[in-house]
Amino acid sequence: MRNNWMRALAVAAIFLSAAFAAPVAKADAPDPAVQQVQNFYDALLDSMKHAKELGIKGRFEKLKPAVEATFDLADMAHLAVGPSWATMTATDRQALTEAFERMTVANYASNFDGYSGEKFTVDPTVQTRGQDRIVQSKLVTADKTIPFGYRLRQVGGTWKILDIYLNGYVSQLATQRSDFGATVAAGGAKALIKKINALTDKLMAS
Repeated sequence: MRNNWMRALAVAAIFLSAAFAAPVAKADAPDPAVQQVQNFYDALLDSMKHAKELGIKGRFEKLKPAVEATFDLADMAHLAVGPSWATMTATDRQALTEAFERMTVANYASNFDGYSGEKFTVDPTVQTRGQDRIVQSKLVTADKTIPFGYRLRQVGGTWKILDIYLNGYVSQLATQRSDFGATVAAGGAKALIKKINALTDKLMAS
């Protein structure tokens, strides 16, 4: 009887030691496209929390690296301009890309100019559309919830935002293409560069 009892204890000890030695299962890592959006929101929220002390220029400088890391600015500028892009010189394309980037950063620096408890939530589930991924998110304020969708594509092995869906479904690039196309048709690339820079100057003066 005693031998049987001791044998049972030994077997139990073996099972317990194996259980404690087994690696703890890790939670699934977030989708890299989701993580990219979350990283940008983290930077944006930090800028909002320090908005007053930073000022518009400080927020611009703080957000610039985050925008460059998150957005595929060259392709966004190309798609926003539309078919006219193919007829432009390399110099004009570069100037447009730089103007587009400056405007994008200024938009965030100007529009997110304070913090009153807002939070961003990112849906961990992604939708796949061809080579792209769609990430849905929300900006939650004290009195409303605003949906934002993002279309991301891999660029050099990194997922980057290619388009923003305002209110969850209105393509920002489609809206810009309509506006930009009319300007290019009337005055060419230089007219569009001038217009974008003027819009950015106005944002930075606010």
